Amino acid sequence: MPRNNVLTDDEVRRRRSAAQLLHRPKRRSAADLVRHLTGMQSQSLPAARLAFPARTDGLTAERVDRARLRDRSIVHTWAMRGTLYLIAAEDYGWLVPLVIEPRIPNAFRRLEQEGVPADQPDKAVRLIGRMLGREGPLTRPQIAERLRSKGIHTKGQALVHLLWLASAKGVICRGPERGRDQCFVLVRDWIGEPEPMARDAALAELAVRFLKAHGPSTPADLAMWSGIRAGDARRAWAGIEDRLVEVETARGATWSLRRSAAEAPRGVVRLIPWWDEYLLGWKDRDLVAPPHQWRKINRDGGGWLNPTILADGQAVGMWNTEQTPKALHVEVQSFSPLSPMVRRGVRREAEALSGFLATPVKPVFAGGPSRRRVARRARPPGASAPPPGSSPRPNP
Repeated sequence: MPRNNVLTDDEVRRRRSAAQLLHRPKRRSAADLVRHLTGMQSQSLPAARLAFPARTDGLTAERVDRARLRDRSIVHTWAMRGTLYLIAAEDYGWLVPLVIEPRIPNAFRRLEQEGVPADQPDKAVRLIGRMLGREGPLTRPQIAERLRSKGIHTKGQALVHLLWLASAKGVICRGPERGRDQCFVLVRDWIGEPEPMARDAALAELAVRFLKAHGPSTPADLAMWSGIRAGDARRAWAGIEDRLVEVETARGATWSLRRSAAEAPRGVVRLIPWWDEYLLGWKDRDLVAPPHQWRKINRDGGGWLNPTILADGQAVGMWNTEQTPKALHVEVQSFSPLSPMVRRGVRREAEALSGFLATPVKPVFAGGPSRRRVARRARPPGASAPPPGSSPRPNP
């Protein structure tokens, strides 16, 4: 396996930024972008949508929604680490079983802790499949009502785990909205019958996809991001060894695909949203932000990741939105004074958001007294709590 010269931290950041398409190399469809990244974390759909304009020009929020709801080229379902993701419909058949199946035993344990009798989880999955087959899309309250009528325990977190289990078994995914509720649908009705893939081939595909979007990286990064076992990540790496090049960095050995993206140009400023893939993809967070700044991004030390301002792949602050009568304000709170180049970049990104959202957007550069306000309001609309046992933020 060939090796390259030692990369500096700045070079690694710019290579990873390019792998994440944060330099906006060309226009892409919503499905192409999701497929390149393998997925976008999306317990909040409004937050997940904001990852698109950070990576490509020409898309609008309406087009992203059309890809998910009309074209159905994007699927909203539980995937990596048992967390909600947007994934390409064509990837469902090999990706979801690979990353979800190892977590199914834990779902049964959690259902037992919630007081669900041992004979009910599989029965509930069958009932959910039948009711959706008969009635079409149903909301969570509607499913709960029908399960209770059949004697299924749905109190506490039981219903969330039952829906998660039905998704993990490939029966359901998330579909259209009905009012403020998102409906569940049968996978086969929504995107057709998924095409499976042999496990070793799926592992190899996952490794290739991960490196395209996260290289240079390591098997440990793949395991952490995807939720597969460390041994499976090493097996995935070994399965594509002839396509890898070892890349020495100031922090140790990493790997890239032989044909991988070049470094992003200097001067790239981006506004990335809550739970953006750039914040989730690597075990070593120090390349994104030093620990004292990372603690501000990862506000509660758990699964919450705030929207972040990047300059050449390094976090330089956080941002949030506030709707006013005249415009959507992008409130900026920097970790230190921003250079003129970064401030110009933030203004350009506000313009990109304006085009994507089809609404006026105005950047507001907050001073010191605004720090608490920005942090307190940094919450995306529509965020749903992840089911216990899933990992919305990979654990190092």
